[in-house]
Amino acid sequence: MDYSQFLLLKEELSLVLVIVILFVADLFMSPDAHKKDGRPILNTMLPVVLLALHTVVTIMPGPVADAFGGMYHNQPIQSVVKSVLSIGTLVVFLMAHEWMKLPDTYFKQGEFYFLTLCTLLGMYFMISAGHFLMFFIGLETASIPMAALVAFDKYRHHSAEAGAKYILTALFASGLMLYGISLIYGSVGTLYFTDIPTHLDGNPLQVMAFVFFFSGMGFKISLVPFHLWTADVYEGAPSTVTAYLSVISKGAAAFVLMTVLVKVFAPMAEQWQEALYWVTIASITLANLFALRQQNLKRLMAFSSISQAGYIMLGVISGSAQGMTALVFYVLVYMFANLAVFGVITIVALRAHKFTLEEYNGLYTTNPRVAFLMTLALFSLAGIPPFAGFFSKFFIFAAAFGAGYRLLVFIALINTVLSLYYYLKIVKAMYINRSEEPIATFRSDNYTRACLTICTVGIMMLSVVSAVYQAIDGLTFGM
Repeated sequence: MDYSQFLLLKEELSLVLVIVILFVADLFMSPDAHKKDGRPILNTMLPVVLLALHTVVTIMPGPVADAFGGMYHNQPIQSVVKSVLSIGTLVVFLMAHEWMKLPDTYFKQGEFYFLTLCTLLGMYFMISAGHFLMFFIGLETASIPMAALVAFDKYRHHSAEAGAKYILTALFASGLMLYGISLIYGSVGTLYFTDIPTHLDGNPLQVMAFVFFFSGMGFKISLVPFHLWTADVYEGAPSTVTAYLSVISKGAAAFVLMTVLVKVFAPMAEQWQEALYWVTIASITLANLFALRQQNLKRLMAFSSISQAGYIMLGVISGSAQGMTALVFYVLVYMFANLAVFGVITIVALRAHKFTLEEYNGLYTTNPRVAFLMTLALFSLAGIPPFAGFFSKFFIFAAAFGAGYRLLVFIALINTVLSLYYYLKIVKAMYINRSEEPIATFRSDNYTRACLTICTVGIMMLSVVSAVYQAIDGLTFGM
């Protein structure tokens, strides 16, 4: 065996090294035996520094690489997506610092970082898969530790319930997907992405295989009608885990779905574009309608994430290089905006134990900076100019419009206006509504400040630095 092939896995090897270092550190520097000034040696600083180094080392896209007989395939655009996910995970680690100091999680810091990085490693393999077996292994490597993260606060009823719901529905979705993959193999006799298209002719068995495969991916992205787990899991999981699940996991799955549809199911484009057309409309419309009724902010953001997934599908349905560029840029912008919102939700929940929209009344009077950062993030999610979310929506609408889906874009535009209502409800609560007992003034820790600062800079800079979009476009041109 040619072991030099492993050297082509630059991002994966670097991340494995980070995981091993953290595992050894947690094993031999347990907080029971080694404490420094009453704090465990393995705190947020070590994972943040290691992950930051990993991101810096791997941020430059490498050349096209094939390994293990074509089962692993990496292109520059895939390296960019991995770097985006790494940056998002780094922000989540910063966000988690305050939560990690709680008594219930104080002695489980190592487990949190280890499980999170294992899910990230699974996403790496899923993104670079050139074979359905590699793809499925990466998918499950990302999904199973995620269930443990959702149930991380195991002594809280809602967290345990959310973990049970997630793992049961995830297993069912994986079973459907695996059945679809088996039908693909039975129909074409291969699982290599490059070999499958030549054997596809759109017969009923292959259509059924696609339906099962798409059902499993629809669960991962939380598209309607595969979304029923989302609100309960988002509400029950720790806020930091919810942030990770809503952005990092969704972004990876959306990119992989487009890659598989464009490369593997290209001969069946008419069938999958028709299915995706109606799923996109349902996801955007129903999610926005349900979001209007929500009072719990985490449930509101859950339906917001379903709606955002529908917008991401506009890039997928275009099936073009422009759509891929718009998708990656949209995920990048959405990552900063959504993590900023969850950063505020997390710190408010930890300091004031407030979770509902009504409890945010008058937040600006006591915590003006937090309210202002929350407003910037919500404006970006809503697509209000001049924030980055406006440009990400413009590019993804343009990709779908250029592919001929004018009615779909019109429906998406109407839903964008509809989404303004529930995003501005939060702004109204913070700035206009008055409360006899508003959330008391509090100070965020340095890690949370760094998290919110990174997200705010991302929201503002991506709206004015066109080089980011142009760089992504240069990597996807000709795909």
